[in-house]
Amino acid sequence: MTATPDHTIRLAAVGDLLLTALPGEVSARGVEALGDDIRKLFSSCDIVFANLECTLPGEDCVMTEPLVLSTERQIRSLRDSGINIVTLGNNHSFDCFDQGYQKLTDILAELEITYFGAGSDYDEAVHPVVVERNGVSVAFLGFVDASSGPHDFAGEAKSGVAEFNVSHICQQIREIKAKVDHVVISPHWGLERFRIPSVDQVEQAHALVDAGASMLLGHHPHVMQGLEMYRNAPVAYSLGNFLANNVYWRNGDQLTWNRFERTGMLLIAELSAEKVISIEQLPVFDDGRTISLDGTGRGDQYIERANRLLRKGITEKGYRREKFHVQTVKPLLAQLSWSKIKRIRPGHFRKLLRLLSPQQG
Repeated sequence: MTATPDHTIRLAAVGDLLLTALPGEVSARGVEALGDDIRKLFSSCDIVFANLECTLPGEDCVMTEPLVLSTERQIRSLRDSGINIVTLGNNHSFDCFDQGYQKLTDILAELEITYFGAGSDYDEAVHPVVVERNGVSVAFLGFVDASSGPHDFAGEAKSGVAEFNVSHICQQIREIKAKVDHVVISPHWGLERFRIPSVDQVEQAHALVDAGASMLLGHHPHVMQGLEMYRNAPVAYSLGNFLANNVYWRNGDQLTWNRFERTGMLLIAELSAEKVISIEQLPVFDDGRTISLDGTGRGDQYIERANRLLRKGITEKGYRREKFHVQTVKPLLAQLSWSKIKRIRPGHFRKLLRLLSPQQG
């Protein structure tokens, strides 16, 4: 690892690692897919963070779908990737209950990859992981919002993920901040494929920073949602996908990703003990074989558009418009074939607008 100057650290953060495989598949793609440019960049960092959104198969699985199941080979591919800390605070870490979770965490422990955000009980799930490099200490906490659909939240004698509760998290931040230089919060929140956070998320993020958080690294939407600097704290509402394997249903259906969804944000931050010194957003693209820095310019355009949407301000009206776009317009367009499109006439659009106008508010 390349050393950074004394009393500063360099942190890299990426979004979702969807290390998925079909049942029985032994050669599914793992983190060996990292390009040389990403590996070189990771090697220059002291801390490399990702959201490990998968589990290992067990004798039984949850009934909700899709299941995000990995293989031992894929998890072991993390060994030489440079990624050294992951959150398991997401809605798929218990897809195969305790058995799959335990198998996953046993391998992570063997690989000496730090994990947080879930556990065998409440205390373990909410326990901060503290990393110290070059005299700078950083505590990581991961939480899952109920809207993302986790199997279960951790309890006094119950395994699960740490529940996203703003008042409890703020109290925990204040307590931890007295002992470390920085507190990084990793929330699993928001709605899938939404390009903006909700008004509530923005208010929650600001409350966490006001309580003392130095950075927020969000995930779950599987698309980038831009970066906001609030009181010198970078708030990445969603880092998007990083490794975007297909996701499978029991009946054989699969979820694939388009160009925008295969482009994620790689966040580079330099921190001293006192503050976040600098921040950089780099677009990364997963072409289905290799994950590399996106040099086409399209990734930069995606990032700038996401940042611009945040700068305009998040409003309830804008969020309703985004909901309509993602949950109504996109599914409708996805169902249209060219033979059907050719039959569309202007009158059809007028009828559609009349039907939908009450929902526009």
